[in-house]
Amino acid sequence: MDRRNASGVSGRMPLAVAVVDDGGLVSHWSTGARRLFGRAREEAVGLPAADLLPVTGALRKEQPTGAAYDPGQGLGPDLDASLSGETSYPTAGRARLNDRRDQRPVDVLWWAYPLVGPGSERLLVLAADAAQLQSPPPGPDEEDRTEEFERLAPGFALHTEFPGADQLAKRLPEILPSMSVGESRRIVSQVLELGYPVLEISQHDRVPVTPDWGVPRRAERHARRLRAAEAAAAGPRAPLPTDPEPDLAPDLEYAAVREHLEFLNEVSGRIGSSLDLAATIQEVSAAVVPRFTDVAGTYLREAVLAGEGFPDGPPDVVTTMWYRVALEHTDEPGRWDDVVPVGESMPFPEHTPFFQCMTSGQPVLVPRITEPMGDAIASQFEKRDIRPLITGRSMLVVPLKARNVVLGFMILLRHAERPVFNDMDRVTGAELAARAGLVLDNARMYTYQENVADTLQDSMLPQITPRMPGCDVATRYLPGTRLGRVGGDWFDTIKLPGSRLALVVGDVMGHGLNSAAMMGQLRTAVQTMAALDMAPDQLLRNLDDLAQRLGEHYLATCLYAVYDPIRSELLITNAGHIPPVVVRAEDGRSELLRVPTGAPIGVGGVPFETVRVPVAPGDRLVLCTDGLVEVRGQDIGTGLAALCESAAHPAASMDDACDTIIRALNPPGGRKDDVALLMARLNGIPREDVASWQLALHPREAARARGLTRDTLIGWGLEEAAETAALLVGEIVTNAVRHAHSRHVELRLVRADALLCEVTDDNHAMPALLSAGPDDEYGRGLRIVSRLAKRWGASRNSGGKTVWFEQTLPWRRGRGQVLSGRCG
Repeated sequence: MDRRNASGVSGRMPLAVAVVDDGGLVSHWSTGARRLFGRAREEAVGLPAADLLPVTGALRKEQPTGAAYDPGQGLGPDLDASLSGETSYPTAGRARLNDRRDQRPVDVLWWAYPLVGPGSERLLVLAADAAQLQSPPPGPDEEDRTEEFERLAPGFALHTEFPGADQLAKRLPEILPSMSVGESRRIVSQVLELGYPVLEISQHDRVPVTPDWGVPRRAERHARRLRAAEAAAAGPRAPLPTDPEPDLAPDLEYAAVREHLEFLNEVSGRIGSSLDLAATIQEVSAAVVPRFTDVAGTYLREAVLAGEGFPDGPPDVVTTMWYRVALEHTDEPGRWDDVVPVGESMPFPEHTPFFQCMTSGQPVLVPRITEPMGDAIASQFEKRDIRPLITGRSMLVVPLKARNVVLGFMILLRHAERPVFNDMDRVTGAELAARAGLVLDNARMYTYQENVADTLQDSMLPQITPRMPGCDVATRYLPGTRLGRVGGDWFDTIKLPGSRLALVVGDVMGHGLNSAAMMGQLRTAVQTMAALDMAPDQLLRNLDDLAQRLGEHYLATCLYAVYDPIRSELLITNAGHIPPVVVRAEDGRSELLRVPTGAPIGVGGVPFETVRVPVAPGDRLVLCTDGLVEVRGQDIGTGLAALCESAAHPAASMDDACDTIIRALNPPGGRKDDVALLMARLNGIPREDVASWQLALHPREAARARGLTRDTLIGWGLEEAAETAALLVGEIVTNAVRHAHSRHVELRLVRADALLCEVTDDNHAMPALLSAGPDDEYGRGLRIVSRLAKRWGASRNSGGKTVWFEQTLPWRRGRGQVLSGRCG
């Protein structure tokens, strides 16, 4: 190849060829090797290769006698292992030989290729005299270039073919006359697979080495003589041929294109290793520095980082803010950080290359940033002068777009001493940006979908209050790794009349968004029916009917438990779910509750049974889904036993107890299924915090109820709340006495975090708020309750209904205890 860089270095050079067998002996020694190393073929073949070839690390003998090496020119310690059958990686290096017979030191560039397959050949060595790369002597107006060649290092271009590969395969038998055509083809195919030799210059330029094997073909020599004769016959004015090499202009263009394609291929392999947006941005920026550019600044729309959508078409110059997400450079550390810090948002005005790039969606090339242009760009940065960083540099602005939408752009700058960006660089930059834009958009969409999934899951899971009357609750939800971050597992706590609490855990069969949507419907239905104070078995029966009406794919397991802190008992009904665990406060032992399993929700035709379980204050109830205890290839009984053991482990708090269970049951490789865990400490409500009375069906009982309420609250040290509570109790009792049929009316007061008042009668008709006019006698009682109570409600029961309200308690002490903030 005839390509030359600023130093005049050419990649076309004679190459010495040597082959080493599996015994470490030289089995082939070319004419070029004789010229380079000063030994004839008869002398070299059969000798240990380590004594003849300066191939550092590629042979078992580390260093031949009398050779001086430069280890810094190798490809690194990872490639300096033995290549004689012990590794499959090529190695390159540079060495200086001082033991030639003519006493002339030689600066040698070498490439070593390990060989595999049939035959004894195990190492192919190509070498060249670095003196072949010297530039012409400097002219009178040129600076001294004597040290330019110290920057050269041998390397590899890693792709499978290069111009002239077929001709090389045909010519190998000429270079290796002792080998058959098949053997030579095997060797050259491995050379092409491992990468043809290149020269690396100052970290930026890579010049392919075009081999001149040192054995010119007779046809070439004959053609050269004909050209010389034709030139002589043309007369003295005809230019004499000065270069015996053929015209390699097509090779120059082809190799330049291949170099750019190789760069794009390497970049494509480095970016997109994950779908994390921040990691992808760093990969894109780091991939182009320093090989393609010296500075790379990446800007994205703020909406991209926020995971939000934005309209199609070009960005608006006024409303679109661009966020600087990454900056890679080869300048001294910290030079760019203070002037253009990462994390800054800014607009880009019109009449700038950046605005032109983002609106047209095409790369913008500025060969050199002139001083006026540098001043114009610097004017966008208030209180910071970026002119020294950009003036005189070559700039390429490439858009990061996907699906015809500009997501951002990259500003690429080259130092003044590097070649300016050209049209081929612009095409390469555009292709790079297109690939990077697609990767970024995939990461953006993944981030957006993750946000949607998290939002969906969070919206479907309840916000559990950790402390409720008579009960402390802690929960955990862990999304599985199967099909996204959403699933059909859920838990819930629902306040019921009488200071009771419903504890629910369920699991929709399946995974993904469909299961999450089904879970949301079933959870809403459970909450609605629980608010009607249905018995647990009736609630699951109704839920089963609903699932069958919604469709045949609605299958779920569910465990529904009602805790009564006053009676200290649990009512539990199970629909195909794993049993709960109770940890007894008395002795710390844990046990699986023997609850009839029942059929899953959606099967239909199977009755559900409710069991009553007595509990004591301080007992803990553990409910979970099967994702916590099921491990593939293991009996579920093993997981349930581990759950019992970990639940009984002492913990400082409820949260610590949940974390202990999660850690203990974490399977190798993580959980594939979702996990929902609900733990409740059943504190109970002491008898002295509960007062109840039976009232006759007579209007005067309303006044009696007010008096009882007032006296009770004063006795509890709640004088400030007594008058309001008495007023509200009087209104509800008045309605109950008026509408009750034959049974007495029951009034109950419960002192917990708030004052709970319940009035029960035998009328199933539910009360409702009315619009009372100035002349109406009735209709104002519930409006008073609605205004003064913290909250109120009504629910049906088997014998009638219960109307209740909660009243916030004052922050004060009474009878030696804190009355506000208690939990039983």
